[in-house]
Amino acid sequence: MIHDNFGRIVANYLTANLRTSVQIKVISIEQITFEEFIHSVPNPTILMTFYLEPFTGPFMFETGPNYVFEIVDLMFGGSGKGQVKTRDFTDIEKNIIKKLNLKILENLKMAWEDIIDVNIVFDNIETNPILNQVIAPNEPVCLITFSTQIGNNQCYINMCIPYISIENYVDKLVVQYKSTASDKLDQYFKEKIKNNLMPVKVDCCVELGKAILTVEDFLNLDVGDVVKLNKKISEPLNMFIEDKLHFKVYPGKIGKKLGVQIFEIKDKDVEEDA
Repeated sequence: MIHDNFGRIVANYLTANLRTSVQIKVISIEQITFEEFIHSVPNPTILMTFYLEPFTGPFMFETGPNYVFEIVDLMFGGSGKGQVKTRDFTDIEKNIIKKLNLKILENLKMAWEDIIDVNIVFDNIETNPILNQVIAPNEPVCLITFSTQIGNNQCYINMCIPYISIENYVDKLVVQYKSTASDKLDQYFKEKIKNNLMPVKVDCCVELGKAILTVEDFLNLDVGDVVKLNKKISEPLNMFIEDKLHFKVYPGKIGKKLGVQIFEIKDKDVEEDA
């Protein structure tokens, strides 16, 4: 849920800054070794190492050449549709992406705010992933891969979280996440159910009164006959919602149509929101 939120926030940020449609969503979360992560990313790439305080260990954010060249092209007024040729990044390109990625990483504060307050501290940037040896090759890491749709082009970005960076907070995160996620889901589904119920149409029926007839009287009824009901003219009428009595009403006229005015609420299944 944290990184789903992060993806949505970053997508909105990039859409506003690049003036083109950007969609980002999590497509996989897997546990691998740090060595497997390093060998899975292209060379060259932009691999940024940062600290997410209060966590003690390093985090990594990787954006590949397809992402880098397309972003740079769009920021300099291009269409972002040119052919991408693999080459080393220039110093200008590295500085542009570094500044943009730092702005993107700042959005982690918002994504994490319901779980824990965090602060982003930049450490370094590498274009050759093999040179990044911040942790041992056999250390387990959590690899979160995002699918990034920029216009009609698709690329991928990765967030790498070593287990040693968060191990001191795992118990706290699990408890807080379950509590927060449960509360949010409850509220989400409550609102969703409410919004789906509000447009539903219900049958309303106003009863003028009742009368008891014999079979003979019923068979002899004809046009113009008058049937005496059990209601007095001064008495309110019963209004039923889906065959259940809810209101006492008085009859009247609204424009050219008949109407009723609610006089008394007899039963209300749903309480009003506080």
